[in-house]
Amino acid sequence: MARNTLTQSSRTSRREHAQRWKRSKVSLAFIGGPMILAVVAGSVFAAEGRDQHRPLQHQEAAAQPAAARKPDPNCTLLVPDNPLTARGLATPYRLVATDSAQGPCHEANPEQSAFVEAAIVTPSGKLTVYNPLVIDKGTRPAARTARPSVPRGSTVGIWFGFNSSNLTLRTSGRPDSLTQGKCVNGLPGSVFGQFAYCNAPAFFRAANAQIAKRHLRVPTLGTAKDGLPCPTTRDFSVVDQDGSDNVVTHYLTDAHGRTAQNNAAGRAALKKAARLTNRGDRHHWHNGRAASATTSAPRDLANGSDNLLLTQFMDPALGCKPFTAPDQSGDGRATSALALDELSAAADQKAPIALVPRNDPMTLVDGRSSVAKTDAYRTGVDMPAVGAGADGDGAAFCATLFRDPAGVQRVFKDKALFEKAPSPDPAMAPDLFGFLAARANQTFTNLGCDRLLGTADPVALTTNADGLVTDAVLTALGRRPSSAAPTAGTSPSVSPSTPSAGTSASPTAAATLRSSASASPSPKAQQSHGGHRSGS
Repeated sequence: MARNTLTQSSRTSRREHAQRWKRSKVSLAFIGGPMILAVVAGSVFAAEGRDQHRPLQHQEAAAQPAAARKPDPNCTLLVPDNPLTARGLATPYRLVATDSAQGPCHEANPEQSAFVEAAIVTPSGKLTVYNPLVIDKGTRPAARTARPSVPRGSTVGIWFGFNSSNLTLRTSGRPDSLTQGKCVNGLPGSVFGQFAYCNAPAFFRAANAQIAKRHLRVPTLGTAKDGLPCPTTRDFSVVDQDGSDNVVTHYLTDAHGRTAQNNAAGRAALKKAARLTNRGDRHHWHNGRAASATTSAPRDLANGSDNLLLTQFMDPALGCKPFTAPDQSGDGRATSALALDELSAAADQKAPIALVPRNDPMTLVDGRSSVAKTDAYRTGVDMPAVGAGADGDGAAFCATLFRDPAGVQRVFKDKALFEKAPSPDPAMAPDLFGFLAARANQTFTNLGCDRLLGTADPVALTTNADGLVTDAVLTALGRRPSSAAPTAGTSPSVSPSTPSAGTSASPTAAATLRSSASASPSPKAQQSHGGHRSGS
C-alpha cells in the first residue's frame, strides 16, 4: 500500500460535521496537562508574523489580508530515507503544502501541525518511545535532534497525527522512503485524514511476541474511582467517532516558527534564540522592567488526540495511570504513546470492545463505508480485521456507545468526578464533564447515528450566554431528549435536533464548537477526525 503520493477524495456532509468537532480537539494541545510545558491557551501565531520569518512559499497568499486567509487544511509530510533506522528517526520530517496553490503549510501553526511518534521494541523486550521532529521544508531544527538507540534486531513502528484535515505522506528523495518504511496513508485516492503509520503491523507482532514470552510486561489497568476497570482507547466511554487516532507527541516552538524536540536541548536552544532576537530588537527599550515584545519562551505544540484526552485528563480524574515507557527524544522521561495505549487496550479491555467501525469518518471512501479501508486502519492499531456478525456495523457501534452502561452512560455516572477535573478546552466547557458531554453530543451526529438508529441525539446540552457547556443530560435512546436543567447564570440550550447528512449542526453544537473554530483546528478537528474529509 506504500506509494509516492496519496491523494484525497471528495468530502461528505457528515465529514464536515466531524471536521467542525475535531477543531475543538486542538485545544488539547494548548491546555495544561501533566506533560505540557506551557499554556498556549488557543493562541495562533499571527499569519503575518509567520510569513516574515519563513521562506515565502506563496507570495500571492501572503499578500492577502490576514483576516481573509485560512490555513491550508491539506499538508504533506516528506518522509526521510530509511525511516525505521536510528538515522532515519533522527532526520526531521519536512512539511509542505499538498497543493501549493492553496497556500503554505507551517509546522509552528497549530492549525497545520503534523506529529510523528515512534515506538521501538528490542529483541529482549525493552520498549522505548522516540518522537521524530517535523520542520518546514527549507528550514533547520532549532536544536540538534536526539540520536535514538535502535539495537540490532529491534522493530520500529511509526504513527502520525495531524491538526487539520488531510495529511499526505510522500517520499523525500530518490529512494522510496514510503516503501522502506512500509508506510500506509489510507487507500489509493483516499487518505485516512489525520492518521497514517509505517511498519505498525510488524511492531505489534514483535511486541506481542515479547509479551507472550513475558519479556515485555503490560501493566494491568487497575480500578478507577468509580469501581470499574480503568478505561482504555477501546473503551466505549472513551471513544468518539474515530477512536485510536492521532498521537501523544509534543514539540517545542516559538513565535518565529522554530521547532525542536521536547527536551532540555530544545528548550535551551529556543531560549537562546529568543535572547539573541531581543538583543537586536530596535523597536523596544530594554530597561530591565519591561521585556521586549519579541521575547518568547518556548511553547508547547501538541497533537489534540483521544490518546492525550485519556492519559492526561480522564485517567487523572478517575485515579488511573497509563502505560508508559522512556522517551528517547525527551531526556528519557516516561511518556504514554499510541502504540502503548493499543497494547494496553488489546491486553485488558473487556467487552464491549470498541473496535474501529465502518462508519468511522476516517475509514469512509467517498462517503461510503469500506471494509478494505477499515481493515487498513485497524491493522495500524493492532485490531482484528472486520469479522462476521455485528463487528464493524455502524448501527451496532452507535447503539453500544449510547445505550450500554459501559458507554456514554459511564461519563454521566462519573459526572461528579469529571466536574472536578480541568477541561481540555475551557473555551468549550469549564470542566471535563462539560467537554465530554459536548463531545458525545457531536459524536452522535458525526457517526451518523441519527440516521442509523432513527432517533434524535440523546445528549442534550445546557450552555450559558458565552456558549460554554455548563450541564448536560443523557436520555434513553428513542425517548424525546430534554435540555439539562439550567444552572445559575445559564440559559438552557435547544434540545439537539436530528440533523440529516446534509444539514448543519444544531445551534447548541455551533455554540459548543465555537472554541475550535477560533482556535486552531486540531489534528482531529479538521480531519473530521483524521483528515476524514478526504474521502475517508
